[in-house]
Amino acid sequence: MLEIRNLTKTYGDKKAVDNLSLHIKPGEICAFIGHNGAGKTTTLKSACGILRFDEGEILINCTSIKTDPVACKKQLAYIPDNPDMYEFMTGIKYLNFIADVFAVDKAERQYKIDKYAEMFALKDDLGGQIAGYSHGMKQKLALISALIHSPKLILMDEPFVGLDPVSTHMLKELMRRMCDEGAAIFFSTHVLDVAEKLCDHVAIIRKGQLVVEGTMESVRGDASLEQVFLELEEK
Repeated sequence: MLEIRNLTKTYGDKKAVDNLSLHIKPGEICAFIGHNGAGKTTTLKSACGILRFDEGEILINCTSIKTDPVACKKQLAYIPDNPDMYEFMTGIKYLNFIADVFAVDKAERQYKIDKYAEMFALKDDLGGQIAGYSHGMKQKLALISALIHSPKLILMDEPFVGLDPVSTHMLKELMRRMCDEGAAIFFSTHVLDVAEKLCDHVAIIRKGQLVVEGTMESVRGDASLEQVFLELEEK
């Protein structure tokens, strides 16, 4: 579902991502681990077509993000760590705007808006202006907008930041259920215990280079994910 081949992205003289290759299959949840500035966000933004990269190739369900970005974006959703939205809109108008962008018919969009707004306890707030939303409410709205077109691939940057415990639990269950139905999820996180319990795969990036990648069981071994990560950071 996501194939990154030899991705390299530079900012001036600095290589933010250096020759990174990673494959994520349908049905897999992959955690992307690394300290601040390691290259996680750059990789995610490159994968969803926001950032141009210098070298390599990224395929979304066998389609190149370089040569056919629109076809790729129809199949994916990206949720940044700090969602930027049209804050003059109400929540419901924003969701309908996103549904229009992805040509979701009225019956399907209404079903999904009702379903996810109820799930994340946002239904009573959809009539309010986004400018008045808290960070957590904006994060919930971003999640609903990302799911409205049933993406095959979901890219998320720190998706649990700002969510209350109940919403965090609901999101984890939803992620697992979507992947069990054939979607794929690639997300960055600093919450290692959540990643350890939720994910099939894990990729650890350090100074722009992928240092460890594999199934959660093979990477973790007899240790915890936190122990593995800390040992790698000390090298």
